[in-house]
Amino acid sequence: MSPQPPVVPEAPAPVLLPDERRRLILEQLGLRGRVLAQDLCRMLQVSEDTIRRDLKDLDEAGLLKRVHGGALPITQGSVGRAFGTPQPAKQAVARVAAGLIRSGQVVFLDGGTTLLEVTRALPADLRATIITPSPTVAVALADYSGLEVHLVGGRLHPGALTLVGADTVEALRRVRADLCLLGVCSLHAETGISTAYAEEATTKRAMIDSATETVAVLTADKLGTVSPFVVAPASRLTTLVTEASSSEALLAPFHKLQLRILTA
Repeated sequence: MSPQPPVVPEAPAPVLLPDERRRLILEQLGLRGRVLAQDLCRMLQVSEDTIRRDLKDLDEAGLLKRVHGGALPITQGSVGRAFGTPQPAKQAVARVAAGLIRSGQVVFLDGGTTLLEVTRALPADLRATIITPSPTVAVALADYSGLEVHLVGGRLHPGALTLVGADTVEALRRVRADLCLLGVCSLHAETGISTAYAEEATTKRAMIDSATETVAVLTADKLGTVSPFVVAPASRLTTLVTEASSSEALLAPFHKLQLRILTA
């Protein structure tokens, strides 16, 4: 019998530098839409304490949102101020959202650049009552003779460019709207609807609570992301309007929530 070759022990996995580990964590987050600490421990062969420190450092750098047991993507960018800049993706999404408004309805129309595009896509002969916390949206609706436009009171938030505060929330709660077209900074199937500003979150929550149907109007880059202040669970939505280019991986969690999904 010929002698067996000697068993050569496997070389230990190379030790990664902290920057290398964090780059791999961000790569996994981009591929999967979320990362779990226990999975990262196995993949990178490091302790849970090490992964927790990495996630903490990445969170503080604004590169992800650390949550219990792992991390989620963080929304890219902040509320845009370039209201006059044409944005084809937002325009396409806005046209679909505008088509959901029916004659005679009472509608909450939120603020933000995508909702401003909705005002530009409305039929010229539409007859409806529009209630908005956005001065910019209210002004854009002034030329529609068939619309009754109500701008709720409150204090202008310098970041969100919408009205906020107790007066705003009270005015919204006194209405029973047929439809709410909601501007969304971030939407994640587990974390829900979230935004960058605490007071804006309260305003959006009041609109959702006072509407029969709520439609999230957003571009694909906001799907699967989170912002600091949670507005409501994603299940509070009835419809999601987004880009046709949104991947099935991004949309699948929302299909599981049985939301109606419309793409443009």
